[in-house]
Amino acid sequence: MISRRSALRLMATGASTALLPAAARPAPAIDLQLGMRGSIDAGAQGIRPGGGDKMSRKLGELIARAASQNVPLFLPPGDYQVSDLVLPHGSRITGVARASRLVYAGSGFLLRADGVGHVALSNLVIDGANRRLGDETPALVHLHRVADLAIDNCQIIGSSKSALQLEQCGGRIERSRISAASDYGLYALDSVGLAVSGNIVFDCGNGGILIHRRSKGNDGTLVSGNRLYRIGAVNGGTGQYGNAVNLFRADNVMVTGNQISQSAFSAIRANSASNVQIANNHCLGSGETAIYSEFTFEGAAISGNIVDGAANGISVVNFNEGGRLAVISNNLVRNLSAKGPYDLEEAIFGVGISAEADTAITGNVIEGVPLWGMALGFGNYLRNVIATGNIVRQAKVGCAVTVVEGAGAALISGNLFQGMQDGGVIGYRWKAPATGELARGGNEAARLAHLTIENNRVV
Repeated sequence: MISRRSALRLMATGASTALLPAAARPAPAIDLQLGMRGSIDAGAQGIRPGGGDKMSRKLGELIARAASQNVPLFLPPGDYQVSDLVLPHGSRITGVARASRLVYAGSGFLLRADGVGHVALSNLVIDGANRRLGDETPALVHLHRVADLAIDNCQIIGSSKSALQLEQCGGRIERSRISAASDYGLYALDSVGLAVSGNIVFDCGNGGILIHRRSKGNDGTLVSGNRLYRIGAVNGGTGQYGNAVNLFRADNVMVTGNQISQSAFSAIRANSASNVQIANNHCLGSGETAIYSEFTFEGAAISGNIVDGAANGISVVNFNEGGRLAVISNNLVRNLSAKGPYDLEEAIFGVGISAEADTAITGNVIEGVPLWGMALGFGNYLRNVIATGNIVRQAKVGCAVTVVEGAGAALISGNLFQGMQDGGVIGYRWKAPATGELARGGNEAARLAHLTIENNRVV
C-alpha cells in the first residue's frame, strides 16, 4: 500500500516535471520495434548486409512472400548489394532512413514492377553506385502500370541513366531525395493521378522532373513544393534537355510552390501542355528562359512567380504552332542576361515577358533586362494581347510590339516605364525597330490601326 506521504511525494514530482520546458523534460521511452510490428524482418529471415546472386534471390523471394501476406518487409540498416528485384502486387519495403541501403550490384536492373496495383517504398536508400544498367533498363527504379505507387522518404542516387522512371502510374512520390542521375531525376510517362511533392532533386545530367505523354491528353499531375537545383544539359540541344521541371503533351498539370535554381535551360518548361498552372515558384539562375509555355498549347495561367536571373523571363509563344490563351500576372522578373546557352541567329535573349496570342499580361514588375521588358507578338504572329498595369525598369525598350502587316490587335495601357534606353513602347518588324516612341500616342501611333496605346507613363 502507498502511504499518504509517498502519494504526496509522487504528486509533487509530477507537478514539477509538468512545469519544466519541453526540452528539459525526460524523454519518453521509445519502442524501437514499433516500426517493425506487423512486418517481416528481413534480418530475422537470414538477409544480411552483403551481396551476391544468392542474396538477390533470397531478398526477392522474401519480398514476394511479404507481398502475398499483405505485410511490409522491414530491411534493417546495412548495405545490401543486390540486383534484378521484381516487385509484385502489394510490395511494401521499408527500412531505417539513410541507413537501409539497396546498392545496385550490376547485371541488369535494381527495382522493377509491371502491371501491379500497389507498391510502397519508404525509408530506403536506393543507390545505383554509378554501375552500368542493362540496355533495356531506362532507370534504376523502373515502374510500369502501377496503379497506386507510394515512394516516401527515400534517397535514389547514383544512377547511370535516370533515377526513377514511371509509365502509366498513379500515386505519390514525396519527401525523397533524388540526385546524381546521369540522365533524369524522375521521368513520368502517361501518368494517372500522380503527385510529386516535397522532394529534393539535384545534380541530374539532363533533367529534373519530367511529366510527359506519348500523345497529347489529360494528365493532371501535381508538382508542388519541390526543391530542384543544379540540373544540367549534358546532351546539349536548345531546350530538349536541361529543364528542372519539363511538361510535354501533358494537359491539366499544376506546377506550384517549387524552389528551383541553377537550371541549364528552363526552371519550368511546358511544351504542348494545355491548361497548365504555373504559380508561386522561385526560379533562380536559369540558363535560358526561366518559365516557358510553348508550341501546341491552349491555356496557361502563370502567376505569382519570382524569376531572378535568366536569359529570358517568361515566354508564352509559338502562335504559329497553335500556342495561345494565357494569363501572365503578378510575377516579378529581374536581373536578366543577353547571353543564352547556345548561339543561333534567330535566338533572342534579354526579354522579360513575351506573349503572342489571346493573352493578358497584367500586374507584373520587370527590372534589369538588357533588351525588351515586354514583347508582344513576333512578325505577323500577334492576336488579342493586352499589357496593362505593369512596371518596367531599366531596360533597352519597355515594350516591343510587332508592326508587321497581318499582325492582330494589342492593347498597351496604364504601364509605367522607368529608365528606358531607347523608349517605352517601340514598334518592331521582326527583330528590327520600325517606329519611334509610341508610348505617349501621337500621329505615328494613331496610324497603327491594330494597336491601342494609352495612359502609359515614361519617366
